[in-house]
Amino acid sequence: MDLISHSRFAQLHAPAGTDNPEFPGRLRVLHDRFPEFTDGRPATRAQVEAVHAPEYVNSIESLTEHVWLDPDTYACDTTCEAAYLAAGCAIAAVESGGFALVRPPGHHALHSEAMGFCIFANVAIAVRHAQRELGLQRVAVVDFDVHHGNGTEALFRADPSVLTVSLHQWPFWPGSGGPGTNAEGVVNVPLAAGSGDLEYARAFAEIVEPAVEAFDPELVVVAAGFDAHVYDPLAEMALTADGFREIAASCAGLAPRLAAVLEGGYNLATLPDLVEAALEGFER
Repeated sequence: MDLISHSRFAQLHAPAGTDNPEFPGRLRVLHDRFPEFTDGRPATRAQVEAVHAPEYVNSIESLTEHVWLDPDTYACDTTCEAAYLAAGCAIAAVESGGFALVRPPGHHALHSEAMGFCIFANVAIAVRHAQRELGLQRVAVVDFDVHHGNGTEALFRADPSVLTVSLHQWPFWPGSGGPGTNAEGVVNVPLAAGSGDLEYARAFAEIVEPAVEAFDPELVVVAAGFDAHVYDPLAEMALTADGFREIAASCAGLAPRLAAVLEGGYNLATLPDLVEAALEGFER
């Protein structure tokens, strides 16, 4: 599976004087482990506006200093460059069947606002590109980040051509995706704190795989967050590297085409091993 990234991710979009866990070091450790990645290109404004309001894109393009877009999401003069690159690498991943190692993440970003470390909705932008430029009609998103993929869900909730599936800790931030929130085209799998390899495997076998197979997508795009790991500082789940490997293998069998885009994962000591385990699963 090709890796798509860019050396600039290890420099751009840096917090000023904070200990925010979404910082350039996340990609620095991945580039050290996986130096043979292909450089992605920035998305175009038209590609970004396939899911975001022009006024919101204007606000990101006009950033010149460090600001807070919400209580968790900082931005600065290099945020726009990073966000366009992240979206462009996600697009390249759906084109090549690759894994985009990017930051900032994207699955909380909404139509007209940033949220939860996310600026542009990378996966959603890639899905729209796949439909408009690659001729794919039915696309499923499978999100195993520890937080509910609320942004991706909101962008596609009324669109029958996209299925969104999110496995996440519940109750937990951002407070959405709990029991009773499923709808046509939306499958939320809330899991209790402490859930590990067995619970995720059961959820995939009993809920995720039947739902995606019934939808019959031409492409699955995986929102690959690694913050459900047992040693991640931001959550309370118990997945291991073996668990991520099996989840990735399950995703790989869901459609004729597969792509993945990095979301969360904030323990720099474990993140490279978890990405490697997922790659092994995707390539089975």
